[in-house]
Amino acid sequence: MSNTKSKKGWAGTALLTFICCWWVMPIIIVLFNSFKKKTWISQFPFQLPSGKTFIGLTNYIEAIDHYGFMDSVGWTIFITVFSVLLILVCTSMCAWFITRVQNKATKLVYLLCVFSMVVPFQMVMFTLSKVANILGLTTPWGITIVYLGFGAGLAVFMFCGFVKSIPIEIEEAAMIDGCSPIQTFFRVVLPIMKPTYISVGILETMWIWNDFLLPYLVLDLKKYKTISIVIQYMKGSYGRVDMGAIMAALIMAVIPVIVFYLSCQKYIIKGVAAGAVKG
Repeated sequence: MSNTKSKKGWAGTALLTFICCWWVMPIIIVLFNSFKKKTWISQFPFQLPSGKTFIGLTNYIEAIDHYGFMDSVGWTIFITVFSVLLILVCTSMCAWFITRVQNKATKLVYLLCVFSMVVPFQMVMFTLSKVANILGLTTPWGITIVYLGFGAGLAVFMFCGFVKSIPIEIEEAAMIDGCSPIQTFFRVVLPIMKPTYISVGILETMWIWNDFLLPYLVLDLKKYKTISIVIQYMKGSYGRVDMGAIMAALIMAVIPVIVFYLSCQKYIIKGVAAGAVKG
């Protein structure tokens, strides 16, 4: 019986290993092509770099110097960091208020946040672009407010689930000791919510870092471009595509978020599991 289970375990491991290798194969192909000459990328995309096709770091240098890739990295980091911080602070406080103050208004706000998760972005993108232009949100600091609106649904949902598991007696004890509601949240509730903070932060960071459509519609592209927009601009007019620079830029854009996710993935599971507890 044990041998049968062992064989099934090895078979399952082999199958999952094959699936994982197949899943990461596109990234590996892009990595190999980033070191090849442009003509060879289109003609032999699956061939490993060799003596006559290997070009070294030329594609990476061209992406940085010719297309201003590093400027886009700076704007992407700025937008991602400040958007995530705004989402975490505002939605955690909102979720705490919704959970602790039970009335029709808070229930309506919660339902609206959950409903926003199922509304396709394509339904509102043209209206959003118009409103952003009217309100002057076409800057990197203005788009953080737009991201707050779109990221609030998932964040409020996860934070509400976790706050329900926090004993209210802890907050009552803090208020008896003289803490105001704001002090209670930041000194007592916020440290307890750390697992969900980390998991929501990771999910929102990956979404904002890789997002293309929202910055493309909202930002003033003459002044500000994110990584995804710069990569799109590497496709020139009349169908001309700088494949070498695109491959190099894709690797430089993907590696940071992969490293970030792999180093923090354990917190996602902890945060989701903690948010699933309903006391």
